[in-house]
Amino acid sequence: MANPSVKVNTSKGEFTIELDEKAAPITVKNFLSYVEDKFFDGTIFHRVIKKFMIQGGGFNPGMKQKATKGNIKNESFNGLTNLRGTIAMARTPDPDSASSQFFVNVKDNGFLDKANSGDGAGYCVFGKVTAGMEVLDIIEGVQTGNKMGHGDVPNEDVTILSVIKA
Repeated sequence: MANPSVKVNTSKGEFTIELDEKAAPITVKNFLSYVEDKFFDGTIFHRVIKKFMIQGGGFNPGMKQKATKGNIKNESFNGLTNLRGTIAMARTPDPDSASSQFFVNVKDNGFLDKANSGDGAGYCVFGKVTAGMEVLDIIEGVQTGNKMGHGDVPNEDVTILSVIKA
């Protein structure tokens, strides 16, 4: 059976992500539950760091954090690596604190993998961009600043208009 995919339509264009259900079943199930609930629709990419990653999935415009479901187990032991174009779960210093926020690696970030991470936990990769990487390159290039106590926030909102199963 083919892996599920989602189309992410943003204010800067559209990209497609193939989710790896076999490697990260808990994470993919969690992510798809947010997709089905239309949770991501209208949220922003609230953290963009050039030559690193683009993060979204938790804030509405104005840096208003959304209430999420419970946290999930970190599946960073799954053998997938934080390469350019992969999607991974964001979390706090608690390894099992991921909920809705995710990031797309815009370069190879092997130091985020479980084997190389400073905290021994790493960040769970659960899919990869299969179309539209040029859109993420555009998002990576936006101007950022500080807003509401957060750094690396795009000066103009980059909005996730919708995320749907492909």
